[in-house]
Amino acid sequence: MKFTNGYWMIRDGVEPHFAACAWEAQKQGNELIVYAPERNINHRGDTLNAQLLTIRYSSPAQNIIKVRVSHFEGAADNRPRFPLELTAQDLSFKPEINITEKEAVLQSGKLSVTAGIKQNWNPVFKGDGKVLTKNLFRSTGYMLKQDSNKTKTVYIKDELSLSVGELVYGLGERFGPLVKNGQTIDIWNADGGTASEQAYKNIPFYMTNKGYGVFINDPGKVSLEIGSEKTARVQFCVSGEYLEYFIIYGPQPKTILERYTSLTGKPAMPPEWSFGLWLSTSFTTSYDEKTVMSFIDEMEKRKIPLSVFHFDCFWMKGFNWCDFTWDKETFPDPKGMLSRIKAKGIKICVWINPYIAQRSVLFEEGKKGGYFLRQKDGCVYQTDQWQAGMAIVDFSNPEALKWYTGKLETLMDMGVDCFKTDFGERIPEDAVYFDGGDPERHHNYYSYAYNKAVFELLEKKRGKGDAVLFARSATAGGQRFPLHWGGDCESTFEAMAETLRGGLSLSLSGFGFWSHDIGGFEGIPNADLFKRWLAFGLLSSHSRLHGSHSYRVPWSVDEESAEVCRFFTELKAKLMPYILKSSREAHEKGIPVLRAMFLEFPDDPACAYLDRQYMLGGDLLVAPVFCENSKNGTAEVTYYLPEGEWKQYITGEVIKGGRWVTEAHGFLSMPILMRQL
Repeated sequence: MKFTNGYWMIRDGVEPHFAACAWEAQKQGNELIVYAPERNINHRGDTLNAQLLTIRYSSPAQNIIKVRVSHFEGAADNRPRFPLELTAQDLSFKPEINITEKEAVLQSGKLSVTAGIKQNWNPVFKGDGKVLTKNLFRSTGYMLKQDSNKTKTVYIKDELSLSVGELVYGLGERFGPLVKNGQTIDIWNADGGTASEQAYKNIPFYMTNKGYGVFINDPGKVSLEIGSEKTARVQFCVSGEYLEYFIIYGPQPKTILERYTSLTGKPAMPPEWSFGLWLSTSFTTSYDEKTVMSFIDEMEKRKIPLSVFHFDCFWMKGFNWCDFTWDKETFPDPKGMLSRIKAKGIKICVWINPYIAQRSVLFEEGKKGGYFLRQKDGCVYQTDQWQAGMAIVDFSNPEALKWYTGKLETLMDMGVDCFKTDFGERIPEDAVYFDGGDPERHHNYYSYAYNKAVFELLEKKRGKGDAVLFARSATAGGQRFPLHWGGDCESTFEAMAETLRGGLSLSLSGFGFWSHDIGGFEGIPNADLFKRWLAFGLLSSHSRLHGSHSYRVPWSVDEESAEVCRFFTELKAKLMPYILKSSREAHEKGIPVLRAMFLEFPDDPACAYLDRQYMLGGDLLVAPVFCENSKNGTAEVTYYLPEGEWKQYITGEVIKGGRWVTEAHGFLSMPILMRQL
């Protein structure tokens, strides 16, 4: 959100109150408190009729500094909160606080913040004694913004400086450029596909290549201007009377992620069976048990190993989503069918969402029980967008959570192993919640509560280590409940590339495990695209064949697709010990399986912007092919190979790095290079 008109002027309708100076500082327990009035105080009269911001610095753990900027501290705070994981060691940690006549300093391990007393507002954050970032002129402020109806909304905003060459990464699953400089980003979950500025998974966390990360601890709409309002600053603001954020020091990007996920939660370790190939019925296709079994039998006949079979939404009858009841017309014996599939060693996943259509037999139950979000007049909040007359489950109500997961428990008792937790983004910002929480803050947080409820049921029924989701929506902390897939992309090479950008951006936001729809979701992929996406999909942490209007069994595209699918499925199986090792690192340290080149090679400037290749784990470089084959049956791909020796995984050829490489590849080949240590 932009408040200024150029550098000097303020936008119409905005009433600014900027911190002008650090007037006084005091130590209160383990907290450094700095009082910042909106003007310099030259005499006693200047203390009257002036806004005063209170900035509280503290440290929940070494090398992490918490900053809380507040205006009215007596304001009601009914927002849901991201749960933070603090160990006993963290809770006992005490930062060093020193206050002199000239400055106030809080030191947390190798990270510090210094505010000059009786000086212009200019707090400085340092790591290992080197400046990381600063608050500068007009950076910290209490802002009143008036709309066309003359209604004023309160915002607290802050700005952190960007130095020369500093690049910003993260902020969730974003499908535009990997480097976020120059972008305006709103942290607001939306069902917008993969071809716009909207995202399903918005994470208020970013890191830079200068050795630190920033986590804005607010589940509501966080609006960021990343070198877009002021070219050398990142601005972030939230509505309300306070803003809270954390500066997290690395300096290595892996260390930043490790510390960030120590704060917001490490990913659970998915079960080993989940890393194999998933096959879906697809979305709007027509299918019954005969169709399903024909797919499974044909995969077996063609020797394509299958780990999971997924039933998408039409396992339930249309207009009835969700009633969690198998459509009797197409599945007269669901329990028997599931047992027949499981006898082949295949796990079962079914599609669900948190919406209950009016025609569902569960609607009246939920209405009577008070299990749905409500309008201000007490009526059930309903909409026709998606399912006719649907209501939305209120996960802030413990009884609603118990009721909803009870329906899923029945499915698990029938033989279902896991759930695709679809949707959870189009959550109203004017609904009434059982817990009385701020509905704007519940909008993004809803995805956390939804996936947490389902994941914890799976852990309860299957045991820890054998629970996995296939989730679309997420916010900060959602990485605890793997795994997540990239949402609804088109069946084009451009969409394949934007899907990878989304995954790389999500991985730099603390998410360890990720998948996507092989071949794209919307549209029907041509043979070249499908085969190239098969290679890409089977060299991701998790792999799923899924689409919208067409079956995605490989032979439905062409015969060669089945061969390509078998080849790369077998290749992934050979890599499984390595993938599982990388996955344990994601679980234990928060370092993702899919890695941007910048994460693994932060000191190589050539890696800073790379978003058409990636590291799978720490040692395997993968460069998907993003174009159709030429007449000779191959396609060229250009990729960057960092310094060192690399071994072509398929051919065994060893080549030298530190250069760009252009190669031609057929469908049974792509650049896959193992780093030689």
